[in-house]
Amino acid sequence: MRRILCKIGLIAFLAVQSQARVVHVSVEVRETPVYAPNYERLTGRVYGELDPADGKNGIINDILLAPRNTRGRVEYSATFTLLRPKNAAETSGVLWYEVPNRGNSPLNPRPSADAIAAGHILLSSGWQGDLAARPGLETITVPIARNPDGSSITGPVLARLSDLPAHATTASLTSGYAGLHYQFPATLDTAKALLTKQFSDDSEQIPIAASGWAFANCATAPFPGEPDSSRICLKGGFEPDMLYQLTFTAKDPLVLGIGLAATRDIVSFFRYDSTDENPVAGMVKHAIAFGTSQSGNFIKTFIQLGFNQDEAGRIVWDGANPNIAARQTPINFRFAIPGGAASLYEPGSEGVLWWSSYRDDARGRGAASLLDRCRATRTCPKIFETFGSSEFWGLRMSPGLVGTKARADIPLPPEVRRYYFPGVTHGGGRGGFQRIEAASSGRGCALPANPNSMSESLRALRTALTDWVVKNAPPPASRYPTLAAGELAPPTHDAMGFPAIPGEPLPDHLINAMPDYDFGTNFRYPDLSGAIAKQPPAIRQTIPLLAPKTDADGNETGGVPSPLHQAPLGTYLGWNVAGSGYRKGRGCGFSGGFIPFAQTKDERLRSGDPRLSLEERYGSHEAYVAKVREAAQRLVKQRFLLQDDADRIVREAEASAVLRNKMTQ
Repeated sequence: MRRILCKIGLIAFLAVQSQARVVHVSVEVRETPVYAPNYERLTGRVYGELDPADGKNGIINDILLAPRNTRGRVEYSATFTLLRPKNAAETSGVLWYEVPNRGNSPLNPRPSADAIAAGHILLSSGWQGDLAARPGLETITVPIARNPDGSSITGPVLARLSDLPAHATTASLTSGYAGLHYQFPATLDTAKALLTKQFSDDSEQIPIAASGWAFANCATAPFPGEPDSSRICLKGGFEPDMLYQLTFTAKDPLVLGIGLAATRDIVSFFRYDSTDENPVAGMVKHAIAFGTSQSGNFIKTFIQLGFNQDEAGRIVWDGANPNIAARQTPINFRFAIPGGAASLYEPGSEGVLWWSSYRDDARGRGAASLLDRCRATRTCPKIFETFGSSEFWGLRMSPGLVGTKARADIPLPPEVRRYYFPGVTHGGGRGGFQRIEAASSGRGCALPANPNSMSESLRALRTALTDWVVKNAPPPASRYPTLAAGELAPPTHDAMGFPAIPGEPLPDHLINAMPDYDFGTNFRYPDLSGAIAKQPPAIRQTIPLLAPKTDADGNETGGVPSPLHQAPLGTYLGWNVAGSGYRKGRGCGFSGGFIPFAQTKDERLRSGDPRLSLEERYGSHEAYVAKVREAAQRLVKQRFLLQDDADRIVREAEASAVLRNKMTQ
């Protein structure tokens, strides 16, 4: 049976058969983007439903407890953005799927110019069900799980609040990366919750009396304020250097794992559906997914849980690039927080982290790999894993390379290439050849922000991945640090070979530790699924982490170094130090720092800096530019840099002030 649904713009409808699928697509806006007059931009909403009895959906946590429609299906709806060439003959046949990061899509406001020039189709859609709808944000609406009798499901939830404004009386539970967007208390009775404060993660927790705080907003009324399940109010106000930890019982969990199946079905629809209802019917021959940070983690979870096979048994993505993604996205368990960011007690590193089979004996788990399920169905994509230094320091990257015992390299399977960008912050810096002297990064970190860029090499690798998928053209060989090559070590300056620079911090104790949590027996650790029974979880042990070794300048060796890294103006760090607040003196999130070289030998000797000055290592501006040019052309030859980027980088070096007016002091 088929009926036409009248909506604004293009309406698509598919007959509902035994398999769950996209039911209809409503295109609400059609426009010609100013940056691509030969393209059409479609935005709207996809409506879908899932059969909870289908084995391909069975991995979705709590799907059997989700409400069903009259056909016995579980419904969802998600926003989408699609860009396509107006002339089908100009289409490359490649669909690039851009996974949104916390709802923010790379297609908004402007997509990749390379994709437009190549004639690729670009698609993005909502998958994170705990986000509130907002213009420009990709979101998805998923149902609440309930007990069979219709009553609310409850469970323990943990919120950690730090760096609050001095004397503020009200704190939101929904702010920050790990904000609670739907996990609200089953009761506002503070006697049934626990609020504590502490000076550091390893200091004593000080309980706050139930009478001293409230689930309320005190910005609009004096304590105890106006009742509010999304805020807490503290009598006397919060202390900015303290961390406040709240545990309580929440109710009505969302079935967030539906976002994985929705992504599968949406991509499959635009890729395979041949009816007139599909605006790109017959135009897609290959599909490749790109995701950065949280959305890169999503790609790993999507593949590991078997969602790269659609309900008809077909492959969804032919290629995938999880970028700066060291963990999995915590989405498929009860009361999950997909927006987390590797803070203490947040799940994400408990599941499988490696592409080849590895026995996780350290945590008492069997052998597994991220590719086990797609291998069984022959639906594994070709994978580029790309990351930089901050992923080692802030996001616990090394177990994916050397396992949880950190004793040997885990080999890569044939479907995977791995590329490491040494000395870059999370996502890479802004580039350029300025010698930064600022005392602060602007993010609360003690060191200046790391300018070392990775975007140019990442751009070249996107092209290489597309060629690997479409033309089966062999990509560049993997380049990353290994134990076998002696390039990884414990994260201390002695083991890494990091120099002691007068007045500057050392990396010791700055890495984000990886605890082995006990979330209770209902939590399925390998699949990051199930339900958490213990909040906060007990810590069984701490998993050993490694970091890349450095040269005498403190710069990492190996991997795919940028031209700036090969012609350095200082030491480019994947770590930084918090300059204030609760974490003062500890690691500063995922921000990398920069320690500039002295300009002259005299300046270096006066400060005691063991690193050669710019004058000593390059001699002149012209010699420096030659060094940059040589590095850029080497990367072009190795296919890690496109020629137009290489030319631009050399021009920037020529225009820079590096050694143009040497200091004579």
